Amino acid sequence: MIKPAYTLNIKGKLLTLNRPMVMGILNITPDSFYGASRMLESQAVLYQASRMLTEGADILDIGAQSTRHDAELISEEEEKARIHEVITAILSHHPNAVISIDTFRAGVARQALADGAAIVNDVSGGDMDASMFELIAEKKVPYILMHHEGIPAQSQAGDLSDKTAKVIRYFSEKINRLTQLGVNDIIIDPGFGFGKNKDQNLMLLNQLNQLNVFGLPVLVGLSRKKTIQQVLDTDANHALNGTTVMNTIALGKGASILRVHDVKEAQEAIRLFCAVEGKNSGKNS
Repeated sequence: MIKPAYTLNIKGKLLTLNRPMVMGILNITPDSFYGASRMLESQAVLYQASRMLTEGADILDIGAQSTRHDAELISEEEEKARIHEVITAILSHHPNAVISIDTFRAGVARQALADGAAIVNDVSGGDMDASMFELIAEKKVPYILMHHEGIPAQSQAGDLSDKTAKVIRYFSEKINRLTQLGVNDIIIDPGFGFGKNKDQNLMLLNQLNQLNVFGLPVLVGLSRKKTIQQVLDTDANHALNGTTVMNTIALGKGASILRVHDVKEAQEAIRLFCAVEGKNSGKNS
């Protein structure tokens, strides 16, 4: 299923999502769950960013705070310092790159936007910084609203209840608050792995099309995650094939953005999906 095209305001220019998009993950951390994605040196990040853009990344998602279940929180000052150097380096070489800042701190998001980021990706849905929603409304930038239960260090907890219904109720309340503040560009992320066990993640993916009720782009972040590892009895280093399968399922249920470590493979999945659906697989405009 390919939903009608959405639009996003990217630095004053209207971007139409004619096809699903790929968001490349750039972790400026020493402890992300997937070892190959861990980078601290700006040159290493720049090399990876350039590679992702060459392979077709529509968005680069930069995060300096790991959200793995046992991660320690770094200071806001350290997070800002990591982000500033990387965004500056990437945009100096790729001025047209669309950068998303992955943070739950409004102060970090504000600086990243000043540095040239265009999207805010908040794993806490505004719960860890009460001023985040006001910042988004002030700056009028696209906001990725993710469902979660608990702060990142507690994100693996979960019960056996109907997680999809909880996710829908969560989004209903948060979207209402954001729209009342005048936020227009909202992307919703069901938050696979955040407060959900394996069975709940699988159920949520199976029922992903229920999120289409909001009429908003849906971002899916399943890349090499624990659910894939558990089902296939493997580890993150060997979970690429499983990721491609899960991403393809997500596309069939209406996902608009795939957040991935492996851009080339995600773009190939989208091209094949669009070919089967008889839709245009060219660039978004």
